[in-house]
Amino acid sequence: MQTFNEVQKLISKTKGKVVGDLMTPAPLVVRESTNLEDAARLLLKTKYRRLPVVDSDGKLVGIITRGNVVRAALHIKRIMEMEGQQ
Repeated sequence: MQTFNEVQKLISKTKGKVVGDLMTPAPLVVRESTNLEDAARLLLKTKYRRLPVVDSDGKLVGIITRGNVVRAALHIKRIMEMEGQQ
């Protein structure tokens, strides 16, 4: 793995490129109201590790990551295990 300094040197040679030159145009997004299972399915079926979350007006309100989904699943599993012990 390259060190941060090596990466900085490489990036300094981008010859004036800006973020807009490299970003994903019109990315796949989910709404705040999207079912967690559906969002998880999208993350698993695509190459994306994160999805922008937009409100009903299409305004960015957050990001959901694969890590968020895994943590939610583990939390749900713990709750189900605790309920099973009662």
